Order: sequence, then structure tokens, then C-alpha cells
Amino acid sequence: MKLLVVEDDRLLNNTLCYNLSSAGYAVDAATTKSAATRFCEKQDYDLIVLDINLPDGNGFDFCREIKERRPDTAIIFLTANDMERDMLRGFELGAEDYVTKPFPMSVFQKKVSAFINRIQKQTGGDCYTDGNLFINFSKAAATLAGEPVSFTAMEYRLLRVLTKNTNIVLTRQVLLEKLWDIDGNFVDEHALTATISRVRSKIENNGFQYIKTVYGMGYMWIGGVKK
Repeated sequence: MKLLVVEDDRLLNNTLCYNLSSAGYAVDAATTKSAATRFCEKQDYDLIVLDINLPDGNGFDFCREIKERRPDTAIIFLTANDMERDMLRGFELGAEDYVTKPFPMSVFQKKVSAFINRIQKQTGGDCYTDGNLFINFSKAAATLAGEPVSFTAMEYRLLRVLTKNTNIVLTRQVLLEKLWDIDGNFVDEHALTATISRVRSKIENNGFQYIKTVYGMGYMWIGGVKK
């Protein structure tokens, strides 16, 4: 899942990004409406955490612009205003939720998690997306930046294991065990190394990194981090 945090309070922005990244989401940060617009011109986001009061505009206008271009982008508003008319306006614009500051970070994370789980159920629960790479494991189909990308059966199995364990170091031994063929065909160290290399060559372009080598240990899926 690809998230954008638009919040002009730098401390809160950093705190939100840290907690969301730690939860395994790919997160970009903006402190102004213009910066957020530039991000959205370059890529799509599944969820935007959006402050209503921004230095160069307001979140309501930005929400309207985003919904006109990509209606399925979810918006969670952040604001110090708890007035009913502001809440109603946010929901009328298609916001997913409305959070009044200050708020417990644990509660906010639960809201985001619940939304992400709902999205995954709607898409069949067997998909991965971060706004750049989309994989439907059930249909063995994938796109990168909107363009189709082909994977072998082994590559799909590797990707499924990695994406289900985001930000967790998987040793080579663990990967070999999980990739053991259902027919009992052995997957050796050379095959694993070659498969990792092929997957990287297919998805790690335009400055994105997905698989991090943890030397002496194994590999970790980091979900489309800009190099």
C-alpha cells in the first residue's frame, strides 16, 4: 500500500510517517498543498492522510482535486476543528474518515489498518500494491507503473513470501524452505539467488528498491522505497 501524509506540523508529520512506515506501508510526506500535488502528479496513492489547514491552501480543495483525478484514492482528514459542518463537508467530498487532533497514535494506526484490511478484502485478499507495483497472486497477473510485467511461477512464489513478510529479514534457509516445490522438487541456493536477481531486474527501476540484501542473513522486502 502506498500512502501520502500531508501535514504542515513537521513533528506530527514525522511521527505519522515513522509509525506508518514501521507498520510496513510505503509512505511519502508533504508539508504543503503544492508539494502534495507534485507527489500525486508523479504517482497514485491508495490512501492520503490529509490536514485540512495547510500553509498554501486547504485540504478540502486538495481532496476535491484528487477525487476528480482518481476517485478511488482514500482520504483520512486530520484537523484541529471538531465542528460538525467541517466533518460533514469532509464526508461529502468522499473522505474515508475524519480524525480530530490531538489523537492517540495507536487509535490512528488501527483506523488505517482497518481501512487497508477492507481494501484487501474487496480486492480478493490475495493482492499486493504500493502505488507503483501491483500483484494479483490469485490471477498470476502484475503491473509496474501501470504496465504489465511477467513473472515465472517461482518468481510469484518468492514475491508472495516476501510481500507477506514486509520489513522482516528472511534468511536464505527460511526462503528455501518456503519455496520448496509442492511436488517435492528441491530449490537450491543457486536457484534462489538467480530468482532474486531476476525479480530485481524486473521491478527495481525508476529509482525504486524493493528487496534489501541483509548481508550475512538474507533478504527483506521494503516495499518500493526510493533509492
